[in-house]
Amino acid sequence: MIFSVHCFVCSAQLNTDRITAIGRNALYFEDYVLSIQYFNQVIKLKPYLAEPYLLRAIAKIQLSDYSGALRDCNTAIECNPFLPGAYYTRGFAYRQLGDLDKAEQDFTKALQFTPESKTYLVLRADVRAQKQQYDSALIDINYLLYREPLSPSFNFEKGVICLNKKDTTCALNCFQQTTKYDSQNPANWSALGLVQLMMDNNDEALNSLTKAISLGSKWAGDYMNRGIIYYQKHNYRAALADYDKAVTIDSRNAQTYYNRGMLRAELGDYNRALDDFNKAIDLEPNQTDMRYQRAMVLLQLRQWRQALEDLDELITTYPYFLPSYYLAAKAKTALGDSKSAYRYRKQAYDLEQRKDSIYASLQDSLNTPNTNVSIAQTTQVNKDRRKEFSARVAQNQNENSEAEEYTSETRGTVQKRYVDVVNQPNIVLSYYQSGKSYYHYLVEEYNRTRSLPSPLRFTTQEVALTAELINAHFDRISSLSAQLDVYEKQYTNSQALIQLTPDKVASLYLARAMEFALVQDYSSAIDDCTKALKLSTFDYRLSTILTFCRANWRFKLLEYQRSTGTLTAESAMDFDIMLRDYDYVNKLQPDFAFAYYNKANMLCAQREYQDAINHYSKAIACDNDFAEAYFNRGLTYIFIDKVDEGIADLSKAGELGIYQAYNLITRFR
Repeated sequence: MIFSVHCFVCSAQLNTDRITAIGRNALYFEDYVLSIQYFNQVIKLKPYLAEPYLLRAIAKIQLSDYSGALRDCNTAIECNPFLPGAYYTRGFAYRQLGDLDKAEQDFTKALQFTPESKTYLVLRADVRAQKQQYDSALIDINYLLYREPLSPSFNFEKGVICLNKKDTTCALNCFQQTTKYDSQNPANWSALGLVQLMMDNNDEALNSLTKAISLGSKWAGDYMNRGIIYYQKHNYRAALADYDKAVTIDSRNAQTYYNRGMLRAELGDYNRALDDFNKAIDLEPNQTDMRYQRAMVLLQLRQWRQALEDLDELITTYPYFLPSYYLAAKAKTALGDSKSAYRYRKQAYDLEQRKDSIYASLQDSLNTPNTNVSIAQTTQVNKDRRKEFSARVAQNQNENSEAEEYTSETRGTVQKRYVDVVNQPNIVLSYYQSGKSYYHYLVEEYNRTRSLPSPLRFTTQEVALTAELINAHFDRISSLSAQLDVYEKQYTNSQALIQLTPDKVASLYLARAMEFALVQDYSSAIDDCTKALKLSTFDYRLSTILTFCRANWRFKLLEYQRSTGTLTAESAMDFDIMLRDYDYVNKLQPDFAFAYYNKANMLCAQREYQDAINHYSKAIACDNDFAEAYFNRGLTYIFIDKVDEGIADLSKAGELGIYQAYNLITRFR
């Protein structure tokens, strides 16, 4: 007995070690969704181990599921509080969620275990810079530069901090060092060109930005900033070409449209200038400053009323900006409203007369709109945050790692693959199964009776049948109908049934209903289910399956009627019958999660979101690993503006294998 127990323990140890190793491999090859499934298995076998929680958190970080990673890191630290990688990973998650204080605390804790870690120091410096604690951030970066003074990346990080600190001289020196030590990186030349432009060293800035572009820069800001220099040098053709290129690279950048609109207005191309200003304001409607230039163009195009709308908004935002009053007066005069024009001019005159007293009492409030072209100042420090996170460092391995890109649907950063915001579909019973497997012991028990031609399988993806299969199912319908004709004649004549018990007849009706459903004759399938349920049967398994299938097929029929515009007044009654069938299934079998889930989907379709959430919760109570229920409940929470609860559920769904959840987490967070 002792030997057997020892062997079992050894086997379990070998299994979890092997599963963990396979999960690590999947993680290394950026197969994040698959790796999470392996770590789930280890956690189920040995929930007291810290490592699988940390590894799963690393995978979730790569999928931008920072809340889910946070929970796993907390558990890993509870299991083992001496893992520097767990503090690093949790700190990174806190940073991405905007909790900078906790992020700094965790990076500091990680540094207590590994004080020489370059990654930990850089990220702590970044967090401190975001908190505007620039001197503290520089202490970390200067320490790294003391160790590696020729490092272009550390010089770059220091340059960014100095730039945020408004110390352009320091930033200039740092970015000059980056171009010296890494002259082939376009980002280094971009940053240098930006600082030179901010310091009005336009010739040097032009050379640096041109160098960045020649090295293949894909940052729209390089073209935008070079366009500004060309504009200032009155090389309008080159400026316009650069603005056009910037718009092509980043069509969501309002400042590029604004700058191009300024240039077009100066060249007298007012209609195209107006198009640019409209686009810029559509992208950033709260940027009131842009409305001044649009108002100027609208006045040139004699669109007086539209110009007045912009000018009135400017006056509301900047009540001491006198040009807005005079321009509004001009528009009112053109519209023939001399009284209103006089009122605008009178307001401007009064403000002018009182300017000394106004300035003395409201000095801090005397803002005016910025009417100049805008420099792209964000630089290329807005990196891919996933690539800033090092899975190797989190596992206390070598800090240098390479990233690869994959085309597989479930590999790599799947959160970047756009998915529609739609619920996962109903789970139905069929002979054909595609995709994920589902299980309930009641159906497996019924399958063992071999009452049907094929075993029943749960699925969300029904298989499209070939012509050969369709013919085969029609043949089965004919065969089953012949057997049922015998029963119906005997029943009508009140003759004694030979070898046909009510349960066997009910199974025959179910078998024919399945065939009808497979050839999409849902009305006949529903009728057969109803006939079967009327029989005096004591097999609760059969009754549960019949009722569940009838509800599913009634939904299919309603879905078809809706798509063809043939819904009738009786359809509402059919909908209620369908919901009652799901309730009856759960009355017969309280742990039948799929009935709760399907009913919840129906309630969502009716916009009864809170009731739907309750039913998804019941499904999850029956099966704590019911990924689709978490996914749909998460979306439903988001529909009712409970975003935090929704993201938590989507995180769990992603953890359980629905990779589409990670794209939605990224979008809704």
